[in-house]
Amino acid sequence: MPAFIPNPTNREVAEAVRMTIMTTPIGSLWAGFHEQAMVQLAFQPLQLIADATHPMARQVHAWFDDYFAKRFSVPTIPLAPEGTPFQKQVWTEVVRIGLGEVATYGQIAQRLSSSPRAVGQAVGANPIPILIPCHRVVAADGRMGGYSGGNGVTTKRWLLRWEGLDLDSED
Repeated sequence: MPAFIPNPTNREVAEAVRMTIMTTPIGSLWAGFHEQAMVQLAFQPLQLIADATHPMARQVHAWFDDYFAKRFSVPTIPLAPEGTPFQKQVWTEVVRIGLGEVATYGQIAQRLSSSPRAVGQAVGANPIPILIPCHRVVAADGRMGGYSGGNGVTTKRWLLRWEGLDLDSED
């Protein structure tokens, strides 16, 4: 499971975040790093300083190269997602969903004594998709729900199929 580490302050992020770009089967991915942790992964350009020499860039590129070659492993990349305490609780639950598995918004809500809607909002705010595998969270009836990255639900469905799941429900 990826390690979550304390977030840098906003000033530290503004001064020190670096970015690398990866080409993948689902499009370009932009990864942002602050010193010793990944802070963001996006399907669109980040307004950060490009620095493919960041020490973590090689590790992230290698993990994604393996992932998109179907050599799956649990990410060990330190993560520092910025969010509310509740969002971080949700993301901690999401990283526990194993490859080839899904959880529902309701199941996560029950574990956190919350509501599925609140969980859905936190999942939608995930700043590090794929590594915090929000694509593995679906509605109780098996529908995809939403996905904020790439081409939305199409990307979510592609990622689940890539990981070996083919859910019957089409949204």
